[in-house]
Amino acid sequence: MTILGEAGFRYRLAAGGRNWGELPDGWQFGDVAAVGVDRRDQVYVFSRSAHPVTVFDREGKFLRSWGEGEFVRPHGVHMGPDDSIYLTDDGNHTVRKYTLDGKLLLKLGTSRPPAPFMSGLPFHRCTHTALAPNGDIYVSDGYGNARVHRYSPDGKLLSSWGRPGTGPGEFNIVHNIVCDGDGWIYVADRENHRIQVFDGNGKYETEWHNLYRPCGLCLCCGRFFVAELAPGQEFSNRNWPHLGPRVSILEKDGRLAARLGDFGGESEPSPFIAPHGIAVDSTGAIYVAELSYAVSGKKTKGQSETGLTTLQKLVPVPEGS
Repeated sequence: MTILGEAGFRYRLAAGGRNWGELPDGWQFGDVAAVGVDRRDQVYVFSRSAHPVTVFDREGKFLRSWGEGEFVRPHGVHMGPDDSIYLTDDGNHTVRKYTLDGKLLLKLGTSRPPAPFMSGLPFHRCTHTALAPNGDIYVSDGYGNARVHRYSPDGKLLSSWGRPGTGPGEFNIVHNIVCDGDGWIYVADRENHRIQVFDGNGKYETEWHNLYRPCGLCLCCGRFFVAELAPGQEFSNRNWPHLGPRVSILEKDGRLAARLGDFGGESEPSPFIAPHGIAVDSTGAIYVAELSYAVSGKKTKGQSETGLTTLQKLVPVPEGS
């Protein structure tokens, strides 16, 4: 049994290994963009497949699917506190709020065509969603913008901030966003290799480094869980050690607590290929969504033919075992 992490943060891969979740016969995930967990520990998988939303119990048993034909390019999942789910579609330039069985409740954005590139107007390939304690909705936007937008709970645009760049409050692919119980905003600024921290009005406070291409971001039990992509330069640094792919666990103040699966060279391979989304359930188990097909350049096939990872579950290992 392979153990990831060190004392206090030790995990093992759950049954299913590189492809967690028991899909119906003939179904495939392809690229899994994001994953979320509801208060009953049901797992919501948002994938670029014929069945974009698939739901499993904690053990990986398939429960249901929905959303067929509704999404262009699934990207982000955020679970609402009111038994709702926010799905960000960067190919459709929208954020949509649904009930957990797929009834549409709210739509932000106007679908295609997108807002002009780098105009600052919502949206141009938005990436993720977070909720403030008062119900305000924050959207990271994203690939064709360098902005964070703040909406009222009923969908009225309240404010926006950010521009392209490397300085405080500037972004180079604003890829994910989280809000804590005090209203602080945490933004995964992917290609600047950092997480920036803002107050609820967008005032810059600080930033955290010692990260590499942070993609997925989850706040659970007072810690941040970060899914980090590997280097993208195939002919230069893709095989360099200690740049990912990996999962990093940060304390609430941004200090590094642990790293899981960091590539350490040929003698220390990583179990991950392309971590993109991340979620944690009530038991502390970590779900890692991967875009292995896109990163590898391979077309979607049966997973057994490619050996690519799609969705992995990491289960905490009790101390002393």
